[in-house]
Amino acid sequence: MAQDISHQNYLRLIMLISTFGGLLFGYDTGVINGALTFMEKPDQLNLTPTMTGLITSALLAGAAVGSFCGGRIADAIGRRKMILYLAFIFFFAANGCALSFNVDELIFFRFVLGLAVGGASVTVPAFLAEMSSVEQRGSMVTQNHLMIVTGQLLAFTVNAAMGVAFGSTSSIWRYMLAVASTPAVVLWIGMLSVPESPRWLIVKGRIGEALEVLKKIREETRAKKELKEIQDTIALESSIKPATYSDLTVPWVRRIVFIAMGIAICQQVSGVNSIMYYGTQILTEAGFSTQAALIGNIANGVISVGATFFGIWMINRHGRRPLVMTGQIGTAACLFAIGIASNALEGSTNLPYVVLGLTVTFLFFQQGFLSPVTWLLISELFPVKLRGMGMGCAVLCLWVSNFFVGFFFPQLLFSFGLSATFFIFAGMGLLSLLFIIKFVPETRGRSLEQIERDFRNYDKTTA
Repeated sequence: MAQDISHQNYLRLIMLISTFGGLLFGYDTGVINGALTFMEKPDQLNLTPTMTGLITSALLAGAAVGSFCGGRIADAIGRRKMILYLAFIFFFAANGCALSFNVDELIFFRFVLGLAVGGASVTVPAFLAEMSSVEQRGSMVTQNHLMIVTGQLLAFTVNAAMGVAFGSTSSIWRYMLAVASTPAVVLWIGMLSVPESPRWLIVKGRIGEALEVLKKIREETRAKKELKEIQDTIALESSIKPATYSDLTVPWVRRIVFIAMGIAICQQVSGVNSIMYYGTQILTEAGFSTQAALIGNIANGVISVGATFFGIWMINRHGRRPLVMTGQIGTAACLFAIGIASNALEGSTNLPYVVLGLTVTFLFFQQGFLSPVTWLLISELFPVKLRGMGMGCAVLCLWVSNFFVGFFFPQLLFSFGLSATFFIFAGMGLLSLLFIIKFVPETRGRSLEQIERDFRNYDKTTA
């Protein structure tokens, strides 16, 4: 029993360190929410709606590239080394953003920062999925999502604190962006003591090293059994190695790619990042002052963290499909309600509080049901030899969808107003629900190797 506790504690330490990549992901995507308010001022960057969209979405464009390339690079050099490189990029780009003197420089450094965000969005969940046991995989992988929303809460809190304390200093946005360099240092130092994924080591033929890692995170008998299961699965894949992108067109793999890409797109078109990136602007549009909006936006961060704890508790007790469908229904309903309230209460002093209440409810469904299951499913579906590459393609779709939301939202808000904008997102949420019902399989309680065998067998039975 003492040895089992030792294994669990070591695994928790690995999880804590590696998910600092998720914390950086969250902070760097969330900090723009409040920083834009100060960047827009005439004595700073004097932003138009188009410039606002470009600065926000530059990170998302970089994340799309980073996710697509990051999976393949992580497959080649290892998950651990990839995360070390990402920590350096996070540090460099965060400081570059803070020191930018014009819009062009800021867009460039936001793009570079996005490369790290995208790489982390692929590499960290894959690393956690490969380190965890079958029983813990759901809760362990979703810990990364918890760190993402914790990073966003940290960003909202820093924004509000600086905005209230130094609101008269227009250049405060530079300090908001610079804070992200600190957790990057923690991530880099911490990863120096973290081992490589045993599954990646086995793929590279480093069997002895893989067994040593497994013995550190599993009881010895189980470590040997898991080693053999992974080796047997990899042996079945001998016909598709070395792995190339053409392998993603093999019929049974192509089905996985289609489902994973669809899951990623569905999560984004729900409109979650319209709130996470532009929450302050939404609340000011509804009627709050800038300082009140910055403070109110903390509620969005708090509920995101609380809902993620709830989601982690739920995810090992219920199937993936019921949770993700509940998330889609709940988020679409909240978006419709925001659209209706914006029309019915236009000009009312109650409108900003109603909108804040509905965005908080929206985020409960998004972060408690939809988002954690999305990242978990994407990390579970692909076979080990193609996991980095396949996740790269799926997360590329996620970030491209995210890019379009980030770029067009301020223009939609400016052109059509709050109500019509949220009706559009609500409609896309309903279409996403139909996709989930028709295509997404249940993966709860099955090992990664069993999930792979089921996809292979499905392909044979439908041929």
